[in-house]
Amino acid sequence: MEYPHVHETDSQVAAALDAEVERQRDTLSMIASENHVSPAVMEAQGSALTNKYAEGYPGERYYAGCENADEVEQLAIERAKELWGAEHVNVQPHSGTQANQAVYFSVLEPGDKILSLDLNHGGHLSHGHKANFAGQLYDVQQYEVDPETGYVDYDGLRDHAESFDPDIVVSGYSAYPREVEWERIQSVAEAVDAYHLSDIAHITGLVAAGVHQSPVGVSDFVTGSTHKTIRAGRGGIVMCGEEHADAIDASVFPGGQGGPLMHNVAGKAVGFREALEPAFREYAEQVVDNAAALAESLADNGFHVVSGGTDTHLVLVDLRDSHPDISGGTAEEALTEAGIVLNGNTVPGETRSPFDPSGIRAGTAGLTTRGFGEAELREVGDLIYRVVDNHDDESVIAEVSDRVDELTAAFPLYEGDDDFPTPE
Repeated sequence: MEYPHVHETDSQVAAALDAEVERQRDTLSMIASENHVSPAVMEAQGSALTNKYAEGYPGERYYAGCENADEVEQLAIERAKELWGAEHVNVQPHSGTQANQAVYFSVLEPGDKILSLDLNHGGHLSHGHKANFAGQLYDVQQYEVDPETGYVDYDGLRDHAESFDPDIVVSGYSAYPREVEWERIQSVAEAVDAYHLSDIAHITGLVAAGVHQSPVGVSDFVTGSTHKTIRAGRGGIVMCGEEHADAIDASVFPGGQGGPLMHNVAGKAVGFREALEPAFREYAEQVVDNAAALAESLADNGFHVVSGGTDTHLVLVDLRDSHPDISGGTAEEALTEAGIVLNGNTVPGETRSPFDPSGIRAGTAGLTTRGFGEAELREVGDLIYRVVDNHDDESVIAEVSDRVDELTAAFPLYEGDDDFPTPE
């Protein structure tokens, strides 16, 4: 992967880009919201469509010369409909947060009520945290997971909804390792005459592949990111029934953003094309199997795995039982030095600052893209334990780093066309 024109124009940026490619090649990317897109998706995102303003929608643009942009966006829409079985799809949101914003703007007024999962329990900023626009514009209360099981407290959610009387209930999470019971939450929303938004940002690809049950057709609105487990161009997506189509489209443009990033929409179209191949289901199944193997390895090493395991691509570890004197931030720093890149994360019942929390979160989407299997993930779990347990021992970190080098060499990234399968 080379950037010859950038090298000619801007050596400083070129050096940073080269360094980033090497960083990704030489480390284990385990941040649960990250993945490695194919060269085809990357080419589409770096295409000439970055030059085109295309305010509006296919066939209804505000500028001339949008015929090619129209074709690309329509392909992205039709492929998304096929992947997720949605009646209406908007592929223009720049991010998952802006997809959520579009839903809120379409059915809520400032001061209306949102009921969502607490951030410390696995929720997301855009679900109503006070630092985010959602928490500033709306009246937000939050439900929690059961502190004993780590699963969503569905009975508590129902009780909370009945007392709070929200206008919208939000499901779908950023640090929740278990399958979500969409229909159960839908019944809560219906009981209090509220809308139901399911944010599948992290599990978009798992839902598309059918390895996680789908909220499409259950919830009023489904939003997601298109660059995590679905492994397409960076951005967001909104899915809904036809009855909400016009309101959603108006909330995306002109309600929340101007011209779409058409090069990213092209990346979405290409990534969705790849996800329609049978190989993608095999990939998604392996992502889940790898996460289960990682969770088992971490538990065998004495870590407290929140909820006792995982049904998805991520594993959440609460360090307070096994390593009470080590924060998630300290663990993250030591692991990064060893070449294992994940993040410190809040956990249910958090007692520390979110900037230096009590847990760590690890995902398997990126490693699975590289070809890692369950045996490798079990070993990675052992390596994570070695580093955390010896976080201040440079010799141990160096030994783990050497093993990381061996693993990344065995499963190369962006070193040839064979790294990613090409659809037939």
